[in-house]
Amino acid sequence: MIEWLIEPLQFGFMQRALLVSLVAGLVCAVLSCWVTLIGWSLLGDAVSHAVLPGVVLAYVLGMPFSVGAFLFGSLAVGLIAGVRNTTKLKGDAAIGVVFTGLFALGLVLVSRIPSQVDLNHILFGNVLGVTDFDIAQVLIIAAAVLAVALLKRRDLTLYAFDPTHAHAIGISPRRISTLLLAMLALTVVVALQAVGVVLVTAMLITPGATAFLLTKRFPQMLATAAGLSVLCAVTGTYLSFHVDTSTGGMIVVCQTVVFALAYLLAPGQGLLPRALRRRPVVGDRATAGTASPVS
Repeated sequence: MIEWLIEPLQFGFMQRALLVSLVAGLVCAVLSCWVTLIGWSLLGDAVSHAVLPGVVLAYVLGMPFSVGAFLFGSLAVGLIAGVRNTTKLKGDAAIGVVFTGLFALGLVLVSRIPSQVDLNHILFGNVLGVTDFDIAQVLIIAAAVLAVALLKRRDLTLYAFDPTHAHAIGISPRRISTLLLAMLALTVVVALQAVGVVLVTAMLITPGATAFLLTKRFPQMLATAAGLSVLCAVTGTYLSFHVDTSTGGMIVVCQTVVFALAYLLAPGQGLLPRALRRRPVVGDRATAGTASPVS
């Protein structure tokens, strides 16, 4: 067992992969709690796919990928808001049009622009190939997102639970939503290194959804989501090394397994505990069957 744990750490690429996976898991878990409560799951999916053309252009122009990803993530958010506010289309329709259009543009750029960009690495991540510069980007962006989350946690939580009350006590819903959208775009940039464009959505939704099933208070939800996400990130990275499979895919599989267990076994909201609570007690059923009518 000890050898199983120590062997991957003998390689520099695995040390870097573990660090990036851990940081990405932590940041995504924290933000996923607010995303889950507000109902922005589809928006997270849109931003994660819309950054593809930005990543491709950044590589082609020799810029840090984080710059292109953040710019196109912000562009996607702005376009979605513009379409939703200037037409009678509902939010989900605006999201669907914008994110599929930008994602398709990214695919066209990958196929037509000569570059060293590997589409598979963009779509599914290449955490085993991260460089020291990539790690520095991830750590700086993650630190910024976590710092803002810590400083603004009260305002963000009030907005998530009751935007009307937040506005009544002087918190601007528009400013808070803009701040949260910027944090969402930055978090997508962090997670891209670990799991790629396609699987970022899972890291932005699954930890918060799992913690929601397991807890009743928001501080507990944050702590549970962070702990489970970090555990899945480390476990998935180790398993991918020993099984020789996709690191990002294995991380998301671990998160999905944990969610399935919570869905089935969570004390308050789990499927099995709820079924047992609804099941009548055998003694009560027998008593009810033999009770005589009142004369």
